[in-house]
Amino acid sequence: MRYTIADLKRGQKAVIKHVDTDELPIKLLEMGCLPGNEVELIQFAPFQDPMYLNINGSYLAIRRETALQVEIQPIEQNPGL
Repeated sequence: MRYTIADLKRGQKAVIKHVDTDELPIKLLEMGCLPGNEVELIQFAPFQDPMYLNINGSYLAIRRETALQVEIQPIEQNPGL
């Protein structure tokens, strides 16, 4: 199954696997939206769009349609820790 940033739940972290550079604004690439970087969903705006993210210490908001262009690998979190 293909996971994207749009699939994240609030507080969930993931590692960026692939970025569709043809569809993604260059500004997001400059702000660290690159393969290998960690992304965390901080919160949603009303109606779930845009999404407020932390990508390697940079906070940014992106639209859901943009989030669908960034493939991720969710990070398993240990609830017992």
